[in-house]
Amino acid sequence: VVEGKLREANADYLILESDISSEAAVEEIYARVFERYGRVDILVNNAAEGDMDGIDTIEKITQKVIDDTFVVNVRGTMMMTRAFVNRRGDYGRIINLSTDAAQVFAGQIAYGASKATVEALTRSIALEVAKYGITVNCIAPGPTQTGWIDADLEQAVVPLIPMGKLIQPCDIAETILFLASEQARMLTGQVIKVSGGHAL
Repeated sequence: VVEGKLREANADYLILESDISSEAAVEEIYARVFERYGRVDILVNNAAEGDMDGIDTIEKITQKVIDDTFVVNVRGTMMMTRAFVNRRGDYGRIINLSTDAAQVFAGQIAYGASKATVEALTRSIALEVAKYGITVNCIAPGPTQTGWIDADLEQAVVPLIPMGKLIQPCDIAETILFLASEQARMLTGQVIKVSGGHAL
């Protein structure tokens, strides 16, 4: 879908399938991007792993679920960010993705904890790299219609959103565009909930 839209827009793009939990894979990603474009100005950490089998609770959680979740959501984010900072140019934007339920996510405790960690990393890294002119922010989306919310779930979730509708991918994309822009140059270390009031 994404590639089709890029083609329609006649965009210059590079799609790489990789595993950001691997340090070697992260280095390969940056090598390929630098070979093609010569620099990286904006990093969006959007890769995520979570349990879809209903065992991400304190009574059922397994070591595998914990490890699989944190290796991508936390280690992967840190490895991608480290590589970005160490290759920095004269402009830098790092944008992490969390969830508006990161602080309390009963039923998905490993996923929620991993995203709460990403939010903490956002603040700490923002202070470390401010001297380089790099901003670091985090978007925490509410219930977003990316295809996994069916009609029954939508009926249950929408009443919990004060603005009365699901978040759409474009709502997140447009927030990313703002954070990546020059207009957001003095905005750093922030977690921005794009949730229609679902979480404050």
